[in-house]
Amino acid sequence: MSSCGAQAERLAAQFLQRRGLKLLQQNYRCRFGEIDLILQDGDALVFAEVRLRSRNDFGGAAASINAAKQGRLVRTAQHYLAALSHTPPCRFDAVLLQAADGNDIEWIKDAFGG
Repeated sequence: MSSCGAQAERLAAQFLQRRGLKLLQQNYRCRFGEIDLILQDGDALVFAEVRLRSRNDFGGAAASINAAKQGRLVRTAQHYLAALSHTPPCRFDAVLLQAADGNDIEWIKDAFGG
């Protein structure tokens, strides 16, 4: 992962933790893909995708989470959930950064369902 990508994930984790979420795991990987952040938000388990895009070409950060990427995230989340004793309510969030300085962060709750 690039240093900018790692910095973006750290900033996103800090941003969400300041809003009351508890970080459970970072960079969860399995054969289906990777989830940047897994957090607890009350009773809900949150799978968060972090995107850093300094330019808005091709739709910017949000547009980069296309249907194929969403499918990989869902399969990876299912893999994570399979190891739990019970399945909590879940959602997929997106944390979009326009720069690696963390000054412009957009948090989209339930970004694409699942």
